[in-house]
Amino acid sequence: MRVPAFRNLWYAQTFSLLGTQVTLLALPLAALLLLDASAAQVSLLAAAEYVPILLFGLPAGAWVERLPKRTVLLVSDAARAVALGVVPVAYALDLLTLPLLFAVAFAVGLGTLFFDVAQMSYLPALLDDEQLADGNAKLEGSRSFAQLAGPSGGGALVQVVSAPVAILVDALSYVASFAVLLFVKGRDTTTPPAERQSLGREIGEGVRFVVRHPLLRPLAIADAAANFAFAAVLALQVVYAADELHLGATAIGVVLAVGNAGGLLGALVSGPLSGRVPSGPLLIGSIVVFTAGAAVLPLAGGAVGFALGLFVVYLGVVVYNVVSVTLRQLATPERLMGRMNATLRFIEWGTLPLGAAIGGLLVAPLGIRAVLWLAAAVCAASVLAPLFSPVRALRSNTTEELQGAL
Repeated sequence: MRVPAFRNLWYAQTFSLLGTQVTLLALPLAALLLLDASAAQVSLLAAAEYVPILLFGLPAGAWVERLPKRTVLLVSDAARAVALGVVPVAYALDLLTLPLLFAVAFAVGLGTLFFDVAQMSYLPALLDDEQLADGNAKLEGSRSFAQLAGPSGGGALVQVVSAPVAILVDALSYVASFAVLLFVKGRDTTTPPAERQSLGREIGEGVRFVVRHPLLRPLAIADAAANFAFAAVLALQVVYAADELHLGATAIGVVLAVGNAGGLLGALVSGPLSGRVPSGPLLIGSIVVFTAGAAVLPLAGGAVGFALGLFVVYLGVVVYNVVSVTLRQLATPERLMGRMNATLRFIEWGTLPLGAAIGGLLVAPLGIRAVLWLAAAVCAASVLAPLFSPVRALRSNTTEELQGAL
């Protein structure tokens, strides 16, 4: 926090994440309340924010490396603010339609993709190696806080001031992020024109770097497996709470809030743990923790058990994210940082719709508890790749020792 560039980046990231989380609720509510959208249309609207990952996830890294990272962050925030600002204006002019909301969701998702890749690629230029874990922990803490406060805040805004005004507030959160980013001053490198190749070659180089790297490959496999399982849990958690555990809306809200509180705790402890526990064992231990939480979910008999399971899941997930992202940043040369982040983001988020769809399809033949058991089993399997790789032997968070271990 004594590094001004990081401090301002952290503030901007917090504003941006709050806007993203409020948008996740406010846009579907606008479709439901203002346009009488069907359940299928609302689901497609939510999916529209992930379409940019599938279309532009891989080239985003190469583009980010060619441009100043702060510029990418500023443009991403400006684009999302403008896109969301269209909604209340269109509503006031009686021009709001579902196709327009789909276009807004796509634009917001595209801005979020570039913001995330640029932010993760920019951070190593602002902090020393030994500060990265603590910096990533603070950023993950902001993410957990946004996931805890954003949906509830968005719901309250919609109820009190209407969906269009709530979306206008979302747009202002990106304006706030933009304003703070103007004060981020740090080393910001770009790929020199003489070193650039065709876009296809650069994308291929980034993918090969991740796939062939003895550290990044097992992390990518673990990420893909865990996200596949979590997508099924996230898609079914409300249905499970309502239909199997017979919880009311208020109780479900409390349970989900308790789960996100586990993420906040994970963010608080991951920084100190990274300084005291070897990186490899800490990463593998975090997988064991979130797997244990996933196994508690199908055993739950009520709100307490369900909340406990989610709390432990989010605790392990956030510790894993902090350690994993830090190791990736340390293991990657600066010239490949954007493509590495984009490739891994493509892998991680690409499994989300697949896991959600398969989990939903398996409920009818197997039952929802059986699907949750399968998700826990996939979580357990995600430990195998890092366990039987050089990740297991990693001891510290410095570039020199990390490269020496590999």
